Amino acid sequence: MQKLTHNVKRHILSLLILCSLTTLAQPKYEVRAVWLTTIGGIDWPSRYAHDGMGIERQKQELTNMLDRLQAININTVLLQTRVRATTIYPSDLEPWDGCLSGRPGQSPGYDALQFAIDECHRRGMELHAWIVTIPIGKWNSYGCQQLRRRYPSLVKRIGEEGYMNPESYQTADYLARICAEVTSRYDVDGIHLDYIRYPETWRGSKRSDNITHIVETVSHEVKRLKPWIKMSCSPIGKYDDLSRYSSRGWNARRQVAQDAQGWLREGLMDQLYPMMYFQGNNFYPFAIDWQEQSSGRMVISGLGTYMLHPRERNWPLAEVQRQLNVTRQIGVGHCHFRAKFLLDNVKGIYDYMTLFDRHPSLIPPMTWAQSIAPDAPTTLSVERTAKSDQLAWSGANDRSDGPYLLYNVYASTETPVDISNAENLIATRCAFNHLSIHRQAGRPPLYYAVTAMDRYGNESMPVREVSDKPVMAVVPMLLIQNNGETLNVPDSHQLDARLLTISDMQGRVVHTLVNQPIIHISSLPEGMYQLRAMYKKGKTHRLGCFIIKRKQ
Repeated sequence: MQKLTHNVKRHILSLLILCSLTTLAQPKYEVRAVWLTTIGGIDWPSRYAHDGMGIERQKQELTNMLDRLQAININTVLLQTRVRATTIYPSDLEPWDGCLSGRPGQSPGYDALQFAIDECHRRGMELHAWIVTIPIGKWNSYGCQQLRRRYPSLVKRIGEEGYMNPESYQTADYLARICAEVTSRYDVDGIHLDYIRYPETWRGSKRSDNITHIVETVSHEVKRLKPWIKMSCSPIGKYDDLSRYSSRGWNARRQVAQDAQGWLREGLMDQLYPMMYFQGNNFYPFAIDWQEQSSGRMVISGLGTYMLHPRERNWPLAEVQRQLNVTRQIGVGHCHFRAKFLLDNVKGIYDYMTLFDRHPSLIPPMTWAQSIAPDAPTTLSVERTAKSDQLAWSGANDRSDGPYLLYNVYASTETPVDISNAENLIATRCAFNHLSIHRQAGRPPLYYAVTAMDRYGNESMPVREVSDKPVMAVVPMLLIQNNGETLNVPDSHQLDARLLTISDMQGRVVHTLVNQPIIHISSLPEGMYQLRAMYKKGKTHRLGCFIIKRKQ
């Protein structure tokens, strides 16, 4: 049974009060995602493609959606790729899904997955292939029929539905082949496993080692091919009962044998997207539990954005706003379920996201897989015209095993450009070494910096343009003393700050706690950290840095 720490219990209420409806300071590292569903075309596409004109309509519809997602700084798109033993790409293993052509088994005339990857990458977004694993549709649906004819021992019928049998070891091998096909053929950024669990209506015992075997087999095969690809899944929104909060009989670990927190600990997953479509104490304590048990990996809360719709639960917008603010405060990303409800601006949620995610963000680096940053670009030139700034920079040397480097661009009216400030980040994951920045007349000139980034997300030191403007003096950094177990908080901001946050040197929050003169740091591993005070409306101030080094 998972337990909330004493500090977490104390500051849940403080977080809720602090993070009411105001937007918080923008983090540099944060996953901002959306599930884009293709089954039945409920998110995309809205019309079938029967000819060239139909193909272009589908493509235009998707690019319009991606443009609007880019405008609110979404950086990850989870695209439903394997639907129900059917696919949206030309597979050697399974037939086409009918969502594109209108006829199961029939090609729409183009590769929708490849098109979506290209368009996401063009906009600086990651694309993760969303693979529906265990459910394979109605018993007489096309995908289910084809699969059970070829592999009858892999399929089990429950009512009118077909499922892959998690108790057959061949199921793991088959799903690994599907994921390997996508991984080897396409430049996807992640493999996202959906419904990787027992059906809730399964008769008999549910053994977590059967599901874990599938996850392990898929993960090892994907990582063997491309170790920089992110493995993720969407578990039930509550892992288990907590010491003070019940899961109300619906949790991942015991109800459906889904040991998602164990998969993080064992390195089988890089990200989790728990489906947290709840309110109040059914959301906040469990969100904190996911973060506390993340083992240094990424947790992204699956938000029930669809619950805002009057035909669903008719939630008030304030409910999702609070969830967004609290999850940001504890260092958890956010993922909207699903794209249509977000883009339809139900109850103003899209408008709110333009304020909440008003600056781009980077996806946290996978330092557990690779931590060596690439070399910085060596030169940066800027040609300023009346209407734009034309940037060009040299390439950089990659020191990882990834396929190519990407570039992030920062801009500021001050020099040197501070790349730790999220508000200076203006373009992410640029695939080329040049960029045109539109400039408005009468605005102060901008100064620029560019970093290189490998496919694991490790970022280089910046290259900055040569400037005649005097460089601002750098304020010496206060180093806070500690004994490895406790730390005395500096007095300068004790009266006003409500909360304290501890983050790594890349700005990722690793712990949030109520402001107090002495804080406990025994649970943190050795390393260097930043301590910040947080005031009303999310304003923060760095109190200093500290280094934890314990005697052996």
